[in-house]
Amino acid sequence: MILVTGASGHLGANLVRRLLREETSLRLLARPSTDRTSLAGLAAEIVEGDLTDLESSRRAVDGVQRVYHCAAQISTHYGAEQSIFRNNVLGTHNLLRAALEAGVERVVVSGSFSATGHRADRPTDETEPFNPLEPHLPYAFTKAAVEHECLKACVDGLPVVVAVSCAILGPYDFKPSRMGRVLQRFARRRILAYVPGGFEFVAARDIVEGHLLAMARGRPGQKYIFSTRFATFDEIMDLFARVTGRPVPPLRLSPAMMSAVSRVAEPLMRSFLPGTPQLLTPAAIRLLHLGRHVDCAKAREELGYRPTDIESAVEEAYRWFVDTGRIAAPARALPAVAL
Repeated sequence: MILVTGASGHLGANLVRRLLREETSLRLLARPSTDRTSLAGLAAEIVEGDLTDLESSRRAVDGVQRVYHCAAQISTHYGAEQSIFRNNVLGTHNLLRAALEAGVERVVVSGSFSATGHRADRPTDETEPFNPLEPHLPYAFTKAAVEHECLKACVDGLPVVVAVSCAILGPYDFKPSRMGRVLQRFARRRILAYVPGGFEFVAARDIVEGHLLAMARGRPGQKYIFSTRFATFDEIMDLFARVTGRPVPPLRLSPAMMSAVSRVAEPLMRSFLPGTPQLLTPAAIRLLHLGRHVDCAKAREELGYRPTDIESAVEEAYRWFVDTGRIAAPARALPAVAL
C-alpha cells in the first residue's frame, strides 16, 4: 500500500495517475474541506484527515509501506505565515513521526527549489545551502524547515528522500497552479504585459518520474533537484502563442517597472479582490529576474534521471484545459497528444 498526500495538487494529481497506471494499491489523504474534483473516479482509497493532527497522520500511515508526501500550502505572498508553518512544517513533522512509528519502509517528500541556495556565478545544485539571511517568502523558509524535519527523521531511522521540484508545466492542473493560470489567461487574451527573465521549469511527467526514481534509488537523507530545462519568459510566451494560436502580449516591461506595478497592485488586490490570485507578485518577479539555473547532475548520475521537454508539457496542459472546459475550445483542431 502506498500513501499519497496532496493528491489534489498539480504534482500529486499527475503522480497518482502514473501510479495507478502501474496498478498500484493507493491510499489518498484528503482534508474534509478539500475539493475532491481531482480525485473523482480514481481507483484509490480516500481517507479523511489533517496532517497537523498527529492522530490523523497515524491513521493515514497504518498498513502503509511507502509514502509520497506532496501536500503543502504554496504561497507567494506574506500574511499567512502561521498557517503555512502549521501545514508545511508541523504537518511534515507529524507525518514523518507517524511513519517512523508505523515502520514505513520509505518516504519521498516533495521539496521546493526555493529552499535551495543560490550563487550568481554558477548553476545551483544540491550542495548549495539555503541562506536564511537573504530575503525569502515564508513559503521558502517553511520548505527549508521541511528538509530539516526530513534529516531529523532520517537520523532517527526513517529512510527519507527529498525530491525537489521547479515550476511545473503539464496536465491535471485542477486548482490551477500559477503557471496554469498564466496559460489560461494567455489563451483568453487577458495578459497585456509580461516581464523578461527566466526560471527552471519541469514537465509534470518529469517531476513524477523524479519522485519514482527517488523512491526506488535515492539515498536516504539526500535531496535531488529535478528540472526539465531553464526557459526565459520570452520563450514561454512564444511557446504559449504557438500552442494556443494567440498573440504574444504587446507589452514587455522591465523587471523594475513591473515590480513597482506589482507592489502597488498587491495591497489593492488584497483589499478589493480578496481571493483573486496575483500572477506576478513582487517575489515572483524577483525570482524571474534572478534567472536561477539548475545543475541536475546528481539526479542524472545517481538515479538515471532523463528529462524530456517543456514544449510537449505545455501542449498537454493546454489540451487538458480545453478538454475539461477550463479554456474555450479553439476554432482550429488541436493535434493529438498522449496524456
